[in-house]
Parts: sequence; C-alpha cells; structure tokens
Amino acid sequence: MKRVKVNVITMGCFKNLVDSERLLKRFAVAGIDAVHNANDFVDGIVVINTCGFICDAKQESLGMILQACQLKGEGRLKAVYVMGCLSERYRDELPPEIPEVDGWYGKFDWDGIIDAILGKVELPVKPWERVLTTPNHSAYLKIAEGCNRFCAFCAIPIMTGRYRSRSIEEIVDEVKDLVSRGVKEFNVIAQDLSYYGRDLYGKSELAHLLEAIADVEGVKWIRLHYAYPADFPYDILPVMASRENICKYLDIALQHIDDQVLKNMHRHIDARETRELLARIRREVPGINIRTTLMVGFPGETEEAFNRLEEFVREQRFERMGAFAYCEEEDTAAAREFNDDIPADVKQARLDKIMAIQESIAAEINEEMIGRREMVIIDSEDEDYYVGRTQFDSPEVDQEVLISKDHLHQVGGMYMVEITDAQPFELVGKIVD
Repeated sequence: MKRVKVNVITMGCFKNLVDSERLLKRFAVAGIDAVHNANDFVDGIVVINTCGFICDAKQESLGMILQACQLKGEGRLKAVYVMGCLSERYRDELPPEIPEVDGWYGKFDWDGIIDAILGKVELPVKPWERVLTTPNHSAYLKIAEGCNRFCAFCAIPIMTGRYRSRSIEEIVDEVKDLVSRGVKEFNVIAQDLSYYGRDLYGKSELAHLLEAIADVEGVKWIRLHYAYPADFPYDILPVMASRENICKYLDIALQHIDDQVLKNMHRHIDARETRELLARIRREVPGINIRTTLMVGFPGETEEAFNRLEEFVREQRFERMGAFAYCEEEDTAAAREFNDDIPADVKQARLDKIMAIQESIAAEINEEMIGRREMVIIDSEDEDYYVGRTQFDSPEVDQEVLISKDHLHQVGGMYMVEITDAQPFELVGKIVD
C-alpha cells in the first residue's frame, strides 16, 4: 500500500508554527510521511495552517488555499485541508465559498485532520510533543493560548478565545524534552506573556515560570516575546537581570503613545505610564534591548498624534522596532466605534516616515556595536559566511551577524564574536578565542 504524503504549510506567526510542529509529530506517529513548507509538492495532501490577524495575512492565506485547490483540480494534489486562525474565524463562511477544500478545521480541532485521512486512530502522543521545523538548536515555546485584552483593533480574541495558561510543570517537561534533543535557545511566546498564570494560579506566575525554565540544565538562552504593557509583571525584571541564560531582550508591543489614540485602542495605559514602564525596565535590567511594534493610521490619529509618535520613537531609541498600518477588522470594537477615516496613502506615508526614523536609529546603535564582543549562536552557513545572532536578536524577525569563515565552526554552536562592521539591520564579525 502506497504511503500517504502530506505537506504542512504554515502561514502567519510562530504560535501557528508550534501547532504545525505538533501536527507533524502526530503524522509521524501515525506513519504518514509529512514535510513542512515543501516547494513543488505534488501527488499528495496539503494542509494549510492559516493566519487571520490582519488584512494582508488573510489575503495571503486565502491565496494559498486557492492555489492548492487549483493544483487539486489539475490532478496534482489528492486533497486540501485547512486549519488555523482564518478557518476558525470564518468556518461558516468559507466552506460554501471554496467547496474544493476537503476539510475545514480551526485553531484547536486540527488533530481531526489525522482522523479524516486515516480514520479514527488513537496516537500515543503527549499534547506538547512535536517535530521541530526550526534549526535543531532553537525552538519556540508556547506557554498559553488566547487573550483577555480585547484591544479595539484586534480580532485575535474572537479566534482564540479567553486566555488559557499551560501549567509550569507541563512547560518544564517540554523544555527538558527539547533540551535532550539539542535545543539550546527557547523563544517564549504567547499572545500576551504579561497575563501568564492569572487564569490558572490566580496571579501572575511568569517570573516563577522563567526561573523554572532557567533552572533546566542545558538551557542557554531564553528570550521573551509579546509582553503586554498594562498590568506588566514587574517581578520578572530581577529574574531577567540575575539569570545569565535569560536574554537581555524583551518584545513588548506598545502600538502608540498619544493618550487619545491609546484610549480609543482600548490599551488600558497612557503615555506617562508607558514612559515610566520603559524607564523601569531599562533601569532594572541594565543593557536590555527592547523590541516593540507600533501602529499608524488608527481612526482619529491626527497629525499631532502622529507627531507625538514620531517624537516618542526618537526619544526612546528602541533597539528593535516594527510598525504596520491600521486595517479595519470586522466584528472588532474599532470597526463598530470608528470610521476608517485615514486615507491609505496617508497611512503609508506615516508608516514610511516612522520606519525611516527607526532605520537611522538602528544604524547608530549598530555603529556603537563595532569593537564589542558578544556571544553569538550560529544558525546556518553559506558559501562566504556563518550566519548567527546575538542574544539581542530573535530568529526570523531581527538582524543577523555575518561571521567570516576563517576556521571551521559548528552550526548550533555558541561563540564569542567581535563585531567588526555594521549596517542598519546587519552586523559583521569574527570569532575570537
């Protein structure tokens, strides 16, 4: 009997990637040959793990679904299954529109795809077990699902539901398993790290979780993604400052600084509190690099409000920053309460302007890195360079360090590197003894 072949395609964020990795594990245990994001995949089954966060991401996911259905119609694929955020949100609307899809699954029932392909089977797999699609030395660690914040612009709570923390014990078991397989770097992710533990333990337990992970022998780097500024868990700061294997890095999406815009966004924090938060983080964790995400073009963002955002970026000199333009999402508070009244060209001009400011800041910060020595983990190698990252750089989203290939070194190894040159979003260095 010919074995089933499956290609799992992941769209969107790293939280989705973890779900795909868990599905790949179940395929492997079930005896199904599965690959991830394969190019030119034919004569098999495709599973598309979709994103539904913003307009562009939704269109990209829909485009991938339609492309796969076209290949199925041409006889080049046997079946197409869809899972993830987009199908969770539109599970009533999408099936009639795209009947060529063989099965629709959401954010939490995706393991039903196994039953659809093989029939009902019982698989001896722990909920967190997965096949890594990242380099063997690095993994994403998802500690919770859902979100309780209900920001006006965001549809994620509609798709993922209320916040649900995983237990510290289960997360530590997963970390130990991954370390035994060679993982050194853990990028801790959730929709909102700041809320971790409140639903399960009645209080914030992020600090205790970080200590428990840091205590696992073999964990070299822990990096934190997607903290929320309101109700920030300040007790994590002394843990970050004192533990050598917790990176001096924090990803905290601030979105804006104008008080009225923040109020309209339902962010539950104002400009003064935001500045006090950032000052305290930098004071209590010396040398920390902060990554943030900002939004331009939210309804009612006046020129004065945008000017305040510009000045905020210049003032704070974020080491890492991304930005995007507001896109109205149906069923959100912003769609109900406001008109999307800022023209697209104005949004784009504001986005271009704020990112140009950040590029200049990033160039200056990187210039200051020249001559410094930093530990670097090597992710890959090409013909001329090893490609690595410092503790201040998360995979995929932050800059890389290009390391001259003077000697033979190991991918996945960690080496002291002297920075010899810098560009706005890239460093060059050499390994030193």
